[in-house]
Amino acid sequence: MSAPATSITGSKVGITVAVMLAAVIAVLDISIVNVALSDIRASFGTPIDQIGWVSTGYMMANVVVIPMTGWLQRRFGYKRYFTASILIFTAASILCGLAWSLPSLVAFRVLQGVGGGAIIPTAQSILFARYPKEEHSMAGGLFGLGAVTGPLLGPTVGGYLIEISSWHWIFLINLPIGILAASLAYKYIDEPGFTPSTDRIDGYGIGLLAVGMPALQYTLEEGNREGWDSLEIRVLGTVAAIALTTFIVHELETDKPVVDLRVFKNVSYTAGTAINFLLGVALFSGSYLFSLYCGVVMHYTALDTGLIFLVAGSLQVVLMPLIGKFAPRADARLLLAFGITVSSISLWMNGHLTSEASFMDLARPQMVRAVGMGFIFIPLSVIALSDLPAAQRGNATGLFNLTRELGGSIGTAWMGMNLADSTKLYASRIGESINVYNPVAQEQMMLIQRGVTARLADPQASAATILGLRVQVQALIKAFNEGFLMVAAMFMLGLGLVLLLKRPQPGVKIEGAH
Repeated sequence: MSAPATSITGSKVGITVAVMLAAVIAVLDISIVNVALSDIRASFGTPIDQIGWVSTGYMMANVVVIPMTGWLQRRFGYKRYFTASILIFTAASILCGLAWSLPSLVAFRVLQGVGGGAIIPTAQSILFARYPKEEHSMAGGLFGLGAVTGPLLGPTVGGYLIEISSWHWIFLINLPIGILAASLAYKYIDEPGFTPSTDRIDGYGIGLLAVGMPALQYTLEEGNREGWDSLEIRVLGTVAAIALTTFIVHELETDKPVVDLRVFKNVSYTAGTAINFLLGVALFSGSYLFSLYCGVVMHYTALDTGLIFLVAGSLQVVLMPLIGKFAPRADARLLLAFGITVSSISLWMNGHLTSEASFMDLARPQMVRAVGMGFIFIPLSVIALSDLPAAQRGNATGLFNLTRELGGSIGTAWMGMNLADSTKLYASRIGESINVYNPVAQEQMMLIQRGVTARLADPQASAATILGLRVQVQALIKAFNEGFLMVAAMFMLGLGLVLLLKRPQPGVKIEGAH
């Protein structure tokens, strides 16, 4: 984000607490939902190819709001804008907890994303504006602590709340924290001499983005279910193509674009942003697939799934400070390549899970991924942004963060679509082999008839039903494995992009990336 136009005063402790509380709940709500997907599916009777909307609705709102954040900060001031964002997020959280159907939950998640998308970049800007320049490293460390704590605690807290009550409480828990954070922000953030900006916002660009991205998302999410040749999908696909193409042309031509795409003339920045997009795909879609796998295939409770994330996240908390300390001594490109390789290996490990996997079999790939991600987050923003002139860095940072959210949104939709398609395909293939000519199938039928169905009225029909369920489970496992392997292969493409990166300039600090 761009540097603040006015200085911020007020209690440093009070502002820090307010900012960190808000950042934690905003980041936490991205990860806390994943462990609840199976429970939400059961509650609403939602097909597996539609549950991804709970995650992507939030991220899509982020994609639209983040580009507007800089202008809104200058127009309303940090105090009013930050407080309002927290209150919007908190109110939407309550509505999410009271949702009565999947469409209502998705609508409230979009509203939640409007507030949450503004909280992260604004919180970071407030910290850097309040702390003197010589303490910016401390400010960045405090913010990083909040950013890491959210994903670490999210799945575990969410699992515990679901275990003792229901999934509704993963949203309702935000009420007391949100009210406290908003109260502290309004009380302690002070901007002496603040003058609202009169700069005109690029409303046309925002409008095109707000129309094009949801249309693209709906096309990706529903195209498989509705049929790619359906009138609705074709119309929305066309709208998305026209709106986003026009958006790109407009942003390149206007004097004050909401997203300055000219920054992509820098090859190193373009490569780094592309890696960040792939990171979003791997991070969010990988977490989405893994959470569903634990719930649908392994029948883990939300708390059990949360504990797996806690084990892996704890490793990352220990590693990241060490990597941050020693990273400046090494070539950041080598660290990044190592991180991409290790993270891809972890996804490959996920791609070979079975229904007989133990707790450690499930936790091990997550632990490996935690190590890999630790080597990616720290060097990636520095290496992508350090080659840019200081005047371009504010806009470039916002766009850089935007691409990760976009990658996560598209990746989750892609995996939801692939999971539904592949499950049907594998079920058909496996089902074709179950016939009177297959000795293995006949042996299984006989074992089932002699076992659990022996005392039923129609043992043969009951055995066929049980065998059919086994086929569905095997098809689902194969579909999940294929999804993990596809994400791993895509993320490995980032190694080619690393070759286009320049070694970061020494002494350059990137204050807006996360």
